[in-house]
This record gives sequence, C-alpha cells and structure tokens, in this order.
Amino acid sequence: MRLVRLRAPGGLDNLKLVEEDPPEPRSGELLVRIRACSLNYRDVFMVHGQAPCADGRVPLSDGAGEVFAVGHDVDAFKVGDAVVSTFYPDWLGGEMTPANRRGIPGESVDGYASQYVCMPAHAFTKAPAAYTHTEAATLTCTGVTAWRGLVVCGQVKPGDTVLVLGTGSVSLFALQFAKAAGARVIATSSSEEKLEKLKHLGADTVINYKAVQDWGQKAKDVTDGRGVDHVIEVGGPATLAQSITACRTGGHIALIGVLTGFVGEVAIPALFSNQIRISGISIGSRADQEDMIRAITVNHLKPVIDRRFPLQEIGAAFRHYESKKHFGKVCLEL
Repeated sequence: MRLVRLRAPGGLDNLKLVEEDPPEPRSGELLVRIRACSLNYRDVFMVHGQAPCADGRVPLSDGAGEVFAVGHDVDAFKVGDAVVSTFYPDWLGGEMTPANRRGIPGESVDGYASQYVCMPAHAFTKAPAAYTHTEAATLTCTGVTAWRGLVVCGQVKPGDTVLVLGTGSVSLFALQFAKAAGARVIATSSSEEKLEKLKHLGADTVINYKAVQDWGQKAKDVTDGRGVDHVIEVGGPATLAQSITACRTGGHIALIGVLTGFVGEVAIPALFSNQIRISGISIGSRADQEDMIRAITVNHLKPVIDRRFPLQEIGAAFRHYESKKHFGKVCLEL
C-alpha cells in the first residue's frame, strides 16, 4: 500500500510517499480502505514541526473510505460500509476528559494519509449515505467543530442571528447549519468575490471587514442594535473584541480558532456586564459526529470543496491550503 510519512524535523519536503504492507485488523478493529482525506489548519502545525510529532508519523486527522475487513467482536460495521474517521477515537460522548482526548490521528498515532488504516471500530462512524468519500472526508474536524460550537454548545434555534467570521471551512459549515436551523446569518470576508459566494450559500448579510473596520458594531447595527445571538469566532486575539461588540446581552461566542495568534487582551467588563458566554471548542465527540450526520442527511447539506489532489501531491495540497486562496475544503484522493 502507499502512504505518506513525515520525517523529522518536518516541513513539506519531508513528506515522503512510501510503500508498505497493509495491516491486518485485530479483535475490535476495522481495516479501512481510505479513499479521501481533507486538510485542516492543525495539520499545518503538525507537518511543519510546530507541534510535537514522532518521526515517521502518518499525517492527517480526517479520512473516509470503505470497510475492507472486520476484526472479531465487531458488530456495528460490515465489509463495504462507507465510513468516516472521528477526531478523538476515545471520546465517544458526554464531556471531554484528559483520558478521552488521547490518540489523535496524525498527532499521537498515525493518521489517514494511507491507502489502508487499522483502527478500533469506534474510531469511525457511518458516512452520510448520499456522500462521496471525498465529501465525507470533510466532516471530521471542521464539520464537527461547527456543529458543536453552534448546536451542542450554542443551542441555536429558529430566529437566532449567527455571525460567522471569514470563509474557512468551519465558518462555511456553521453557515449551512445555521440556515438549516432557521437562523439568520451575517458573514464576513475581506474578498468581494468570496462575499458573493457566501451570499450564494445563504448568508443574509455580508460585511467586508477591510472596508468596514468596526465590523462588530456593523453586525450589531444590522440586528437593529440588539446584537447577534452567536459568533463562530475563528480569529482569536485580533477579532475577539469585535465579536464581543457584536453580541447581544446574553449572547454566545464559540471560540474555535487562533488564526491571529495565541495571546491577546480581552475586555473583561464587556463580557460580564453583558453576560456573554464563551465556549472553548475543540472538535467534538463521536456522538456529536453521529448527530451531525443525521442532520446533514435530513437537510440534504453538502460540504464546500475547493480542490482535490492525488496523494502523491500532498505537498502541493498543503501549499494551496497555506496560500489562503481556497474557498472550502482542500482534499486528497487516494
């Protein structure tokens, strides 16, 4: 089988395509023929050696394909089932604990940039029935993150107003989930071309944050001064103050990303005086993923895919992702 291993000290030139024998499933495991993977912001950190990663690690946390073989004591899956990976294989449901956040594919264990992968059966869920493998591969990280931030922790409901920042895949999934829930969506971007695409996806109002520097106040003004109910906050330090400004009294901010850095000042009085709730979101559980897939199926939602690359062009895929010119997921097809 073909797979990619990341050699120390990391970097795109150290992503090596190699040939190895396929593994065999043990009791409780599935052997999955991986057909597609997708790239995420955290994968960039791993590949460039900015996060701890063992020499020779197989990268990528998101993979989808079909069950090729089933180990003993596996009843929930059969050969031929279309499946998609989970981000935290041991976080089956409930709240996250130190114990169930272990074993992250592409980080502490080998990931999915491989034609065949053996993992415990609970490391996968069934894929949406109407999805291609490439579409399914977009769900694990960004889809579940948007779902948990908006639905599980945010409890979005019809009539709410949701502010999504930028055109990253979490924001695009959140836009679609918000519209499916009957919410109004305000979306931001610095690109007029991308703003048009956001409107095509269903955004009710778009704001160019370069043209409107006080975009948080603008978002609040759009709601007749009430403020938005939810913010999908992917920027971090440079955008959080604006997100707080945009919120209504008692609003919710799903803090998901650190695109603008790791440390910043927060206006504490603005938070407690307006009773704004901030939820730190780190993907979600297997149960969250299953709930999301049911919602996707009922609402006939489809992910936004920007470009597809073959496995041997994984370096080019990362370069395209890092260019920030994409709109939607960047995927690998095996």
